[in-house]
Amino acid sequence: MGPAHPLRGGLASYNERLAREFISHGHEVFVYTFSLQYPSFLFPGTSQYSSEPAPAGLNISICINSVNPLNWLRVGRKLKSLRPDIIVVRYWLPFMGPCLGTILRQAKKNKYSRIICIADNIIPHEKRPGDQSFTRYFVRPVDAFITMSKKVLQDLRLFEKTKPAEYVQHPLYDNFGESLSLQEARSHLGLPQQDKIILFFGFIRHYKGLDILLEAMALLKDTDIKLMVAGEFYEDEAPYLEKIKSLGLEEKLILRTHFISDSEVRYYICAANAVVQPYRSATQSGVTPLAYHFEKPMIVTDVGGLPDLVPDGKVGLVTKADPASLAATIRKYFETGEERFLPHLREEKKKYSWEIMMNNIIRLAENKAAS
Repeated sequence: MGPAHPLRGGLASYNERLAREFISHGHEVFVYTFSLQYPSFLFPGTSQYSSEPAPAGLNISICINSVNPLNWLRVGRKLKSLRPDIIVVRYWLPFMGPCLGTILRQAKKNKYSRIICIADNIIPHEKRPGDQSFTRYFVRPVDAFITMSKKVLQDLRLFEKTKPAEYVQHPLYDNFGESLSLQEARSHLGLPQQDKIILFFGFIRHYKGLDILLEAMALLKDTDIKLMVAGEFYEDEAPYLEKIKSLGLEEKLILRTHFISDSEVRYYICAANAVVQPYRSATQSGVTPLAYHFEKPMIVTDVGGLPDLVPDGKVGLVTKADPASLAATIRKYFETGEERFLPHLREEKKKYSWEIMMNNIIRLAENKAAS
């Protein structure tokens, strides 16, 4: 239960890939997604919907309305009668707490289904009134939790101290196709073959620190390093464009500030020399498993769960979240060379398995059923 096609984005891709993992092991899977995820005035991007074809082989019900309590009751009763062995629910934003919490309360009345939550965030990056009460309401009917960062696990214990909860690493996004050579990817995107290009990838929000990276780029004007920004603005773009102009960075940037469709993701990752995550705060990041899958070294800031996911000096470099430190680390990366990180990347990525995630979900459900 969570975002899936026709909705777009990392949560939808994750849920569809997890469903396929269960199916590949012989389980019957139903995906319940939103007919209305966010009212348009709450959604910061251009569209909530994918332009990609519906994923083949998945049974997706487009049935949840996030703002209609009568719908919550109806969907919950349907789940109650369906009697699934396991309900896997995603939680990423307190806004969803009343909707999902009510559905789960209804479903739980069958006294059979086990509810496992995969919690992306418990405390949101951008705080709003009602966050704590919405989250408390949501966690009550859940039987057990999986988090993909130790920070979220700590946050969860502020709301739920006794129920089973485990940290399981975010599986690799291996559903975006195979790796391409740097040359092939750049040819597809119309990029120069010889440039040194670092990549900022994903939705642009304040906590992700693109402005810090822009200021770092101003300190790298004496180099031939360029920054490619690939992703849609989820806040006002004017301050960023003004900063680019005031810092004189026009010639140092490649701006592809639109939503990157699933079929295009691999070209952007593979075209870069490194992926940079200059975040101010973080739990886990869906960009990290993408970089692992395509074996692309990372430069990340030492916030939240990022240093746990990116061992410093092995699969990439960890730095402070300030322009001077970030600029120095980017210089160090190119002085060190990409090749040094590749053996460690290939070894480390073995930990990030969809089968491990699936098995942990099943084990938590079975333990709850036995208790």
